[in-house]
Amino acid sequence: MRSHEVRVYPSKEKLPKENQFAWKIAEVAAKNRSVDHDVTEMVGNRIIDNASVAIAAINRPPVAAARSQALAHPRQDGASLYGLPADQTFECEWATWANNVAVRELDFHDTFLAADYSHPGDNIPALVAVAQQKKCSAHDLLLGIVTAYETQINLVKGICLHEFKKDHIAHLAPAVAAGLGTMLKLSTDVIFQAINQSVHLAFSTRQSRKGEISSWKAYAPAWGAKLAIEAVDRAMRGEKGPAPIYEGEDSVIAWMLGGPKKSYTIPFPEPGEPCRAILESYTKEHSAEYQAQAIIDLAFKLNARKLDLSQVRDVSLRTSHHTHYVIGTGSGDPQKFDPDASRETLDHSIMYILAVAWEDGGWHHVKSYTSERAHRPSTIALWKKIRTEEVEAWTKAYHDPNPSKKKFGGEVVVTMNDGTVIREEAQVANAHPSGARPFGRKEYVGKFQTLTEGIVETTEAKRFLSLIEKFPNLSTNDLMTLHPTLPPGRLTSAARNQEGIF
Repeated sequence: MRSHEVRVYPSKEKLPKENQFAWKIAEVAAKNRSVDHDVTEMVGNRIIDNASVAIAAINRPPVAAARSQALAHPRQDGASLYGLPADQTFECEWATWANNVAVRELDFHDTFLAADYSHPGDNIPALVAVAQQKKCSAHDLLLGIVTAYETQINLVKGICLHEFKKDHIAHLAPAVAAGLGTMLKLSTDVIFQAINQSVHLAFSTRQSRKGEISSWKAYAPAWGAKLAIEAVDRAMRGEKGPAPIYEGEDSVIAWMLGGPKKSYTIPFPEPGEPCRAILESYTKEHSAEYQAQAIIDLAFKLNARKLDLSQVRDVSLRTSHHTHYVIGTGSGDPQKFDPDASRETLDHSIMYILAVAWEDGGWHHVKSYTSERAHRPSTIALWKKIRTEEVEAWTKAYHDPNPSKKKFGGEVVVTMNDGTVIREEAQVANAHPSGARPFGRKEYVGKFQTLTEGIVETTEAKRFLSLIEKFPNLSTNDLMTLHPTLPPGRLTSAARNQEGIF
């Protein structure tokens, strides 16, 4: 790995394209031609994981709406959609749109946290859709996914978007462009131009994850992935993008991030060096914001104590800056205490999540978020007693550069009415690679079986999982069937409608 210093260059100080960071990304993408065995295994795990959460969300309104839009863009020999038969195919950018929303809707797939946030599994739907339409080999798809993970994860390590209230898809779009460049065997210059366009178009604010959070939270990665596909298409036709995209005097660092005097240090492999960043990411055992994963596990410990919750006076969650300010009371969002808030908002309220998981001793991707559950009087009473506070040691551990030393949990301090104080701590989630029960292939398969039970037929589930066991030694025909199919009548919005413009 090499550390790249990326800063703003005045227009009079010309920066050759070979020295621009977008070119460095493109060089790695163009020369990534081999994958380590453990990385291949993890890519298979993440394809399973995406399918699990996509099928579990398949009939939720945002997913059905995105699918309806995709259904208006059929294409012979295009790309397939989750739930539909493989012989029904659509324009790859619209298949990406629908499949990305399905994957993201439940906030239940993989994550990487460092200077910023990310869900690098958001890259996979775009890579699969384009691979299907362009008849790429499964091995080239594998290479593309690995490049995309490498790009997004290292950008997240080096550039904090949240500090300037920018959404994390600004790192997703160039990752998709880089991954497509690898998969399609494009030249460094073509990938460079696609990255420039993708970064330029992908910046948006974090209002999508603030206040009353809407379904756009699920759509945002689909938007970033779709625009990256279109950027690659334009670059392949000889069109160029604004440059220097990171370092330019009027570009993203200067005006959307740290400003003209700011520099960022971004780690990135040397061209030809194996890409292994996917192994630093981690999935979710529970359907909630990642910073809540360890706290849910901690809540189960509190539940086991059998405390009289009516006698709780105060609950303090001592945790990291990100947890406090994004999903805690440091956000200043009253919606995080509102029983009528959207599922997306409750998913980003650690106070709600802790209260429900503590009371129930369990967590369910549907039942834990129902209106009836949120309105339970005992839950509301406990919920309103919970506050968060940032503790420097937790923030420091959150940003530790050593993946094995990172901590994404916190300490809960419960004060009872009689003055008794109870403490419980969780450093990482049980499912984290450093946790009590790290996820491996068995756990990914178990998650798939649990989330798709009663939705996907047993024979279809076995067929899909058998493909993953053979990945990446799949035929192009096999790739067309990489999305589980639902039985007739089990999928809503399975035909084009006239509700919108398309």
